[in-house]
Amino acid sequence: MNASPVPRFGETPSVRRRLRRENLARWVFGAMAAAMVLPLVLIVGYLVVRAAPALSLEFVLDVPKRGMTEGGIWPALIGTVYLVFLSLLVSAPIGILAAVYLNEYARENWFNRVINLAVINLAGVPSIVHALFGLGAFVYAAQFGYSIISAALTLAIMTLPVIIASTREALASVPRSFREACWNVGATRWQTIRSVVLPNSISGILTGVILQVSRAAGETAPVMFTGVVFFKAVQRGDLLPYYLNEQCMALSMHLYTISTQVPGVKEAIPFATAVVLLTLVIAVNAAAIALRVYLRSRKKW
Repeated sequence: MNASPVPRFGETPSVRRRLRRENLARWVFGAMAAAMVLPLVLIVGYLVVRAAPALSLEFVLDVPKRGMTEGGIWPALIGTVYLVFLSLLVSAPIGILAAVYLNEYARENWFNRVINLAVINLAGVPSIVHALFGLGAFVYAAQFGYSIISAALTLAIMTLPVIIASTREALASVPRSFREACWNVGATRWQTIRSVVLPNSISGILTGVILQVSRAAGETAPVMFTGVVFFKAVQRGDLLPYYLNEQCMALSMHLYTISTQVPGVKEAIPFATAVVLLTLVIAVNAAAIALRVYLRSRKKW
């Protein structure tokens, strides 16, 4: 009786060892990912459970009542929208244009190296330092006073380095062959940037800009020092409750205030405020991801 044939391409001991190592690495990296995600899920779940008694549409649209121990968060929510929108209105154009210059026009010399170093260092400056700068530069030196303008400009300065860095990365991702093809047919540098480079990098640029909304919405120190007030009386559901030269409320500051400075607040209100702020940040991040996926799907390369 003939013995069963041995497979010509069977697994060798070396292959089996590599497969075991690969499976082990997969499990280790999976455990590391779970270790990062699980605490976030637990924190969000805890906040939602504690916020459930107060969390409702009425809570979002109502104004604080009885010394901020009851009511809703509408003045703080609309104030946060004011601050974030105005800060991006300032930082996005400046950051994008600065990145275009640094990536497309700037030559390799000491001056541009100093600019690049300054951008990198500014991205790591603590927010309290930006707050003190905004206090001195906008509140006192520019004489804007404690106002929405001062707070928004401070947030713009804080988010500007990251917008510049993300935009440069998006511009650098466009193949150089695209630029050379345009130059070979007689297009100027600006025509190439406007017609080829920017359209093909717009997904990365917009993603970087939109993601800065998360940081601007959650910062407390920069706005607390420059334009956010403890309490501001506004009408329920009013979409235009503030002037730019006056102070406003903000969600981050409001959460700090009712958690530490106001006695007798209902237990669920601080948690509900935190959930609304977290929902705002998550919604903006989700919009950024969806926009990035959509714009990347339209690329031809």
